[in-house]
Amino acid sequence: MIHGIFKIKMHQKKNQNKDVVHEPVLLQEVLQCLSPAKGESYLDLTAGYGGHASAVLAQTGNYRDSVLVDRDQNAIDELTQQFGSTGISLTHSDFLSASADLVNQGKHFDLILADLGVSSPHLDRDDRGFAIASHGPLDMRMDNRQTLTASDIVNTYSETAIAEILIQYGEEPKARQIARMIVENRPLKTTDELAAVIAKAWPGHSRVHPATRSFQALRIAVNDELHLLTEALPRWLELLKPGGRIAVISFHSLEDRLVKQAFKEVGGERYDADLRLITKRPITASQNELVHNPRARSAKLRAAVKK
Repeated sequence: MIHGIFKIKMHQKKNQNKDVVHEPVLLQEVLQCLSPAKGESYLDLTAGYGGHASAVLAQTGNYRDSVLVDRDQNAIDELTQQFGSTGISLTHSDFLSASADLVNQGKHFDLILADLGVSSPHLDRDDRGFAIASHGPLDMRMDNRQTLTASDIVNTYSETAIAEILIQYGEEPKARQIARMIVENRPLKTTDELAAVIAKAWPGHSRVHPATRSFQALRIAVNDELHLLTEALPRWLELLKPGGRIAVISFHSLEDRLVKQAFKEVGGERYDADLRLITKRPITASQNELVHNPRARSAKLRAAVKK
């Protein structure tokens, strides 16, 4: 993965892109778990549009020893506008590549956050190809530098391979039927075309669109999300200083399972445990947050502190 490191030159500049609206999920809960203190260093592995980072950095005041990471160029552009000339580093990369580089550099941090969700601008912009209810290209890439798109999977993969993706990443009960219908209706060019084909497998569907699981599975496959998370989690724990806190927000049961297992393997009440769990169970969004940010409904927050 090609990546670059940039210095941010503008601090808390008013958002000039009115199309970019992203409300950070579980913000107060993240702050409570991380408990940022003055002078602490911060690593945000999915900085997105800066919601969590702004709140954490406002409390630490330590920009020079902090790093913000994101694989999306639009997010990098927005972060560049938001943050000031205080020496903070902005890394355009997926979180696994960035983590490996930081480990190699011998870096360590007091606070680490990874919000694994798709940002609202991804979902709201038709040209990104993430949204079911839009007329957009079958793209779904978080990093436009990569070559694999959802169109490649939908239009070139075998029926068996598509079904396996829908089963493994979407836990879709009608995966084989949907895969067959996709192949029979190829070529498919747009998100609404694909959604319409999938909907035929679920006549009379309820409030949740029947293509939700399939779109999620395709997005995970396109961006290699679960593999990156599996490989990155041990590196995140390595990057954490003694006494440092880590928080991970997941939006899928498979992601949450990986986080839970990684924390469990090195945490707990054993005398040789490296982590102490801050959250015995995952924290979810309050009813108050769900009223104004319904996309937080599937968010789960787990946090731990390094001994």
